[in-house]
Amino acid sequence: VLLVESGGGSAQAGGSLRLSCSASGSTYGEYCLGWFRQRPGKEREGVAHITSTGKKIYLDSVKGRFTVSENNAKTTLILQMDSLKPEDTAMYYCVGQWPCLPYTESMGQRDEYNLWGRGTQVTVSS
Repeated sequence: VLLVESGGGSAQAGGSLRLSCSASGSTYGEYCLGWFRQRPGKEREGVAHITSTGKKIYLDSVKGRFTVSENNAKTTLILQMDSLKPEDTAMYYCVGQWPCLPYTESMGQRDEYNLWGRGTQVTVSS
């Protein structure tokens, strides 16, 4: 399974960006997908995740501003980012997990995801 991100770029604080992740491969539909990010000088952190039951989990700092979604065929994962802040500046990675783990309130750690895209850069200026 291959994950390819697109849609990164630059935005002003308060603006919006939309990231896409295209998934290909015969077993794609078995994976649970999400987004991680790595801010300058920080560890990678989980941003959003869709569980096998369709539950959406978000990092606290992006709740109410970011929305994760996927199409019915589960070939495209979207991260709509609104009300962007300079602290959202990061490399964003599409991630996949199989088997899907039963998260309820928060995402797993980076080593619980066995598929990673190459990342797309998001830069938010004040």
